[in-house]
Amino acid sequence: MSPTLCRPALWFPENTINLEETLNLCRALHGGHEKLRAVLRMIENTGVQKRHIVQPINATLLHPGVEARTEIYQRETRRNLPGVVDEALRAADLDKDDIDAIVYVSCTGFTMPPMTAWMINELGFRSDVRQIPIAQLGCAAGGAAVNRAHDFCLAYPDANVLIVTSEFCSLCYQPTDSDVGTLLSNGLFGDAIAAAVVRGKGGTGMILRRNSAYLVPNTEEWISYRVKETGYHFQLDRRVPGTMSMIAPALRQFAKQQDWDVSSLDFYVIHAGGPRILDDLSDFLGVPTEAFRHSRGVLADYGNIASAVVLAVLQRFFDDGSIANGGRGMIAGFGPGITAEIALGTWTAPAGRDGTAGTTEVVHRSSKGNASSVPALSGG
Repeated sequence: MSPTLCRPALWFPENTINLEETLNLCRALHGGHEKLRAVLRMIENTGVQKRHIVQPINATLLHPGVEARTEIYQRETRRNLPGVVDEALRAADLDKDDIDAIVYVSCTGFTMPPMTAWMINELGFRSDVRQIPIAQLGCAAGGAAVNRAHDFCLAYPDANVLIVTSEFCSLCYQPTDSDVGTLLSNGLFGDAIAAAVVRGKGGTGMILRRNSAYLVPNTEEWISYRVKETGYHFQLDRRVPGTMSMIAPALRQFAKQQDWDVSSLDFYVIHAGGPRILDDLSDFLGVPTEAFRHSRGVLADYGNIASAVVLAVLQRFFDDGSIANGGRGMIAGFGPGITAEIALGTWTAPAGRDGTAGTTEVVHRSSKGNASSVPALSGG
């Protein structure tokens, strides 16, 4: 029995900023910037139509200090996380007592002890729940959280793992930074909280078969935080959009280890870092543009919500019901390093309206040319 990633739950702040407002704000704040026209064009080309932010825009543009921002991060996480967690548990048909580990992910707020300690104390989880906080993998951490939950369930087959990601990218806004990469980021990132459960046994969703990671050599400085007295200063190298040419071969090779052809999977849960990343990956993998529709949809509706992206994309596949039982898929999150966190899995749909499980099965050809029925594949 392989672990199953169940339907995610998400929360978005009520404050929003749309593309037109973002462009006008950029013009007002950086009217004298020598590369303003190029920056405006890049922001328009992101495809981001709307983002949700944890504070109204007037408050977002202020910098009250690292201490004040940390207080906002903790307050808003504690206020809004419980409902997301409850929804994720309901989707997995589990109670809090059933959870054996919590993977908590964030690159936009820091607390010690981790937020998992507060969750155990205040939300009713068992005191012996394992705590697995991940703080430095940025956008890749959504994929890493799924993979660490998968690993835990392989080590403890009866275990269930809760994944939580809380990303308030707007709290990292730095008013004094005006390099092109930062201005682009100011028009790209949004805020969200997401949660999902990986069940060691049972459940419906994505049955996790295999996971891996890949680090693109000598790219440590391409996505990074420069830590100053005023907090985290996001650094984005102009070479980042071109990294898919280096990551795509690793994705292809990883799928091949499972005797799968990465170009002909049934679903793709891809981190929506930007349109260039999705366009290039589509080309390099030979995948139709339509296959990344939910990644593009999340980018348009919410912007880049860091580690929460892969869960938001996955939720849309649950909601559209487009994947048949046994459908093969990939999760891929990208972030600092440059790091890719990758998972392969097959789909198991919920029971039909008549209460019986679906029986539709997808039959594929392996890369060696042999017919293979997906549910017969072994885990790991």
